This record gives sequence, structure tokens and C-alpha cells, in this order.
Amino acid sequence: QVQLVESGGGSVQAGGSLRLSCVASGYIYSRRCMAWFRQAPGKEREGVASICSDVTTTYADSVKGRFTISRDNDVNILYLQMNSLKPEDTAMYYCAASDGYLWFEDRLSPHRYKYWGQGTQVTVSS
Repeated sequence: QVQLVESGGGSVQAGGSLRLSCVASGYIYSRRCMAWFRQAPGKEREGVASICSDVTTTYADSVKGRFTISRDNDVNILYLQMNSLKPEDTAMYYCAASDGYLWFEDRLSPHRYKYWGQGTQVTVSS
């Protein structure tokens, strides 16, 4: 049984940093992808960043240069380092894991991910 548990959210001022973590248990990472998504009130869930087992990464244009996705395979933890945070980054952030390898164009699509965590809230004040 796959379980994803996020942590690390919180409230910060604009320009600050946070690091999100997602512990993945029961998940085999071989030829698969993991990602971070976010959803603000009244908006659709959007892909933020993804990383696949071949170590390739994908980022939404809105976070390029500010966010970094990484994974520690020894302890099965996915990270999202978020720097230079903006008020528009405020959202619930979700960790997700696929059930197979994803082509580049699919990596930020929520419909391509089978497993989801419960989310962690990030609030950025101006």
C-alpha cells in the first residue's frame, strides 16, 4: 500500500524560503515519476515540479529559478525547496506519485498521477 505524507508547510513573508518534504512508503520508484502540485482556493490543481527515476526534472514556468525538486532515494523522501516565495505561491501543496514512467508533456498533469498525499499548506504574506 502506497502512502505519501507531506510536511514542511507554513507561513512566511514574501522573499522567504520553505522546504517541503514527502515521505513515500510502499512505493517503488523504478521507471516512475513523482511531483509536487498545488491548489489555491477556487483554482484548479496545477503542477509545480516533477522528477522521474531517470533524474530528469520539469518545472512550471511560474516557479523556474525559484523552486528545486529533489529526491533522496536512500530514505524515499521527495523534497521541494522553495526560495523567493511570492504571495501567489500561497496554496495547498500536494505530493504525487505515478504508476509508470511519464513522458515530458505529461509530467505536470494531475491526471497522470495515481497516488496522492493529504497536502501541506503554504501561506506567503506580502
